[in-house]
Amino acid sequence: MSYRTEEVAYVQPAQPAASAQAAQATQQRSTAEYRALDAAHHIHPFSDMGALNRTGSRVIVKAQGVYLWDSDGNKVIDGMAGLWCVNVGYGRKELADAAYRQMMELPYYNTFFKTTHPPVIELSALLAELAPEPFNHFFYCNSGSEGNDTVLRIVHHYWATQGKHAKKFVISRKNGYHGSTIAGGTLGGMGYMHEQMPSKVENIVHIDQPYFFGEAQGNLTPEEFALARAQQLEAKILEIGADNVAAFIGEPFQGAGGVIFPASTYWPEIQRICRKYDILLVADEVIGGFGRTGEWFAHQYFGFEPDLITLAKGLTSGYIPMGAVGLHDRVAKAIIENGDFNHGLTYSGHPVAAAVAVANLKLLRDEKIVERVKTDTGPYFQKKLRDTLGNHPIIGEISGAGLVAGLQLAQDPKTRKRFANGGDVGTICRDFCFNGNLIMRATGDRMLLSPPLVINKLEIDEIVSKAKKAIDATAQQLGIS
Repeated sequence: MSYRTEEVAYVQPAQPAASAQAAQATQQRSTAEYRALDAAHHIHPFSDMGALNRTGSRVIVKAQGVYLWDSDGNKVIDGMAGLWCVNVGYGRKELADAAYRQMMELPYYNTFFKTTHPPVIELSALLAELAPEPFNHFFYCNSGSEGNDTVLRIVHHYWATQGKHAKKFVISRKNGYHGSTIAGGTLGGMGYMHEQMPSKVENIVHIDQPYFFGEAQGNLTPEEFALARAQQLEAKILEIGADNVAAFIGEPFQGAGGVIFPASTYWPEIQRICRKYDILLVADEVIGGFGRTGEWFAHQYFGFEPDLITLAKGLTSGYIPMGAVGLHDRVAKAIIENGDFNHGLTYSGHPVAAAVAVANLKLLRDEKIVERVKTDTGPYFQKKLRDTLGNHPIIGEISGAGLVAGLQLAQDPKTRKRFANGGDVGTICRDFCFNGNLIMRATGDRMLLSPPLVINKLEIDEIVSKAKKAIDATAQQLGIS
C-alpha cells in the first residue's frame, strides 16, 4: 500500500476574519511567500516534489488542543495527532516549561564516557514504572527509525553473548512499517520503499500480513485467517533453520500499512512459535505505545509479551524528537553483563528531550488520559464511527480500538471487492477531507484516523461528521449511492 504524498488540489474555504487575524499574528510572511521559499529550498518526506511545488504546501502556523490553523486562517481538526504522535494535544504549557527549564539548566550533555544526568535517570525510572514488569531498562535514540536500527544491534549482540552466532535472520511482515533508515526500510515490507533502496540490510526476510479484508480467500473466518498467517512464521523459521533465526518483529497493529488489526488468534500464535524456537519477539510500539489503544502499550491490548519494544512518537507527544528501546529483563541482563555494547548516538538520552518526555508521561498518567481513552472516549469514538459509517455503500470494514481506526474503502463491501484503482479513490477521499478542514490520512484504499488522546466527544462528533461528508462526496464522485 502506498505511503506516498500525492498532489492535492487545495481549495481554501472561507473563514471568519477573526480566525484569519489570529493566524496572521503568528506569522511574518504571506502564504505565497512561504510557499515560494518552501518550493525553492525544502525537500519534503515521502513527496512528489514537482507536483507539490506546483500546487503549494499548506502552511501550518498555529495549534491548540486538537486544532491547527494554516497561514490563511483556516481552522483544521487534526484527526491524525500530527503523525500519530501528539497524544496530549497541542499547546501544553507544561511541556514547553519543562523544555525551557532544562535548556537553562543543562541544555545538553552526552551519556557516553561514564556520565549521565537527572532527566534521563528520571525518565528511565518512570518508564519502568509505566511499562509491564519485565521492562526495566531503556536505550535512547531520536526516532522510531533509529529505535528499530537499535533493535537489530541489540538482537545480534544478545545472541552473540549466548554463543549463538548463527542466529542472524530477522523475520518481518509485508506491508509493515518500521522506519525509513536503511535498516528500518529493510525491516518494513513496503515494496515501493525497497525500489529506491538497493543497498538493503542482509538477513531480513518477510512473511505475509494478517490483512483479512484484502487478502483472505475462500470461506475462512477472520480467526482462521489470522491463525494461518501467524503459522507462516513457523514455516519461514523451518525454511531458514531455527538455529539461524534471531527475531520476529511486528507492529501490534499495522499503522502506516492501513491500521490493520489482526484477529485475536494471531498474536498468541506468534508468541507460541517464537517461544518454541527460541526467537526474540519484538513489538514495534512507535504508534501503538502510550495509550493509543486504551492500554499503555498496544501489545497489552493484544495480549502478548515481547522481548523488546520500540518507542517514540507518544513518548514526548511529538513536542521534541525522542525514541527508545525497552529491554525485557532477560535481554537487558545479557547486554549489561557482557562487556561493551558498541552502539550510541550523540543525542541518546538528550536532557531536554528526556525532561519533556517526563512531563508528557506524567500528564498521561496523572490526568488519567490513557484510562479515559479505554473507558470513555475510545469506546465512544469506535461506536460513533460504526453507527455513522458501518453501512456506508463504500465502507467495507472499520477496524481499530481506542483512538485509532482504519476505514476500508470498497466497491462492494459485502463481497470484500476492492476498487481496482483503490489508491486513487483514497486520494480522492483524502482531498475531500483536506478541503473540508479535516486531517484524515489515506493509505492506499484505507482511510486512517488517530486523533490526540485528549479529544472530547464533541470533537469526535466533528471528526466523524466531516469524515462522512468526505466519504459521501467520494461515493458521489464515483457514481455510487
